[in-house]
Amino acid sequence: MQEFVSLVHKSTKRDYIARVNEIDKAEVAEVAIQFGYDYWDGDRLTGYGGYKYDGRWRKVADAMVESYGIKPGMRILDVGSGKGFLLHDFTESVPGVEVAGIDISSYAIEHTMDSVKPNCQVGSAAELPWPDDYFDLVISINTLHNLYLPDLWSAFQEIERVGRVAKYICVEGYRNEREKVNLMYWQLTCRAFHTPEEWRFLFEKTGYSGDHEFIYFE
Repeated sequence: MQEFVSLVHKSTKRDYIARVNEIDKAEVAEVAIQFGYDYWDGDRLTGYGGYKYDGRWRKVADAMVESYGIKPGMRILDVGSGKGFLLHDFTESVPGVEVAGIDISSYAIEHTMDSVKPNCQVGSAAELPWPDDYFDLVISINTLHNLYLPDLWSAFQEIERVGRVAKYICVEGYRNEREKVNLMYWQLTCRAFHTPEEWRFLFEKTGYSGDHEFIYFE
């Protein structure tokens, strides 16, 4: 297991009960899963509360570059690229690297950073529009747990198919009942609720051979 997102993911005190008491959680989730303005740049109750570039992902990009030996001319794909922040940081970490991004959110692609926007497109993780073994590194951070099992299964296979060498996935999980309940209270878009053992079972059955990292709600 590789740890990259932990470089920027801080264990903060979350009021899980307030999260479900202050507003109709199901109603808010219906808004969030549209992955539009409300999710990215609206109120914190419906998503990020304003997802702006602040450079925090550069340390993740640098760590991946070092770990996977990324050099100029290599190709990187971000599945669930959002507004392209991490892809932008890759281009600064390794000038000359080729990046591509795909996201289900047309709003996110429309508001992707100009430096990488031409290389990003709207699409599904379950059907990646690139040939076999096209990328030197394929990553997906906090995205795949938003898929129902049929698309999730396909997404693992697709990442394995287009990735020539290195792959890395980060998903939410739980290790005990408290973390499961906290995850259900806090999340807005998650469809796949799995323990680490269940995630690894899916990796094995779908043929996914890359690295992984789990995020927990303690």
